[in-house]
Amino acid sequence: MLHLIKLCVGVDSLQELADWQKKRLKEKRAKGQKPELIHVTRQMPKRAAELLEGGSLYWVIKGQIMARQTLLELREMKKNGVPHCGLVYDKRLIPVRPRPRRAFQGWRYFEGKDAPPDIAEIKGAKGLPENLKRELATLGLL
Repeated sequence: MLHLIKLCVGVDSLQELADWQKKRLKEKRAKGQKPELIHVTRQMPKRAAELLEGGSLYWVIKGQIMARQTLLELREMKKNGVPHCGLVYDKRLIPVRPRPRRAFQGWRYFEGKDAPPDIAEIKGAKGLPENLKRELATLGLL
């Protein structure tokens, strides 16, 4: 499976990202726009078909891969007359086992074999509150 990975610049925590996304959706609803999450980027991925076969957008927050959101569409867009790509992704923010990741620019392809597991899928985590799962995973206990 193929994914994308992207730095989440200006965000210090997973909760801050979740809050920002909720606020953005609320603003779109108030303006009568379709409530969807879109990250606009300059380049259209050449491997679009592979990404849309269940791929996700993985977020790097403060040097750690922290979460993912399923990619729904790669939309051709224009920004100031210049072609861009809108990465449309699911509203559900799925925490993953934190893993260090160096800074990079733009987005990168991210192979499924390299992707960290979802915290909900980690053995021994069933029934634990999400914030406790994240904390235990960060400490290396899950």
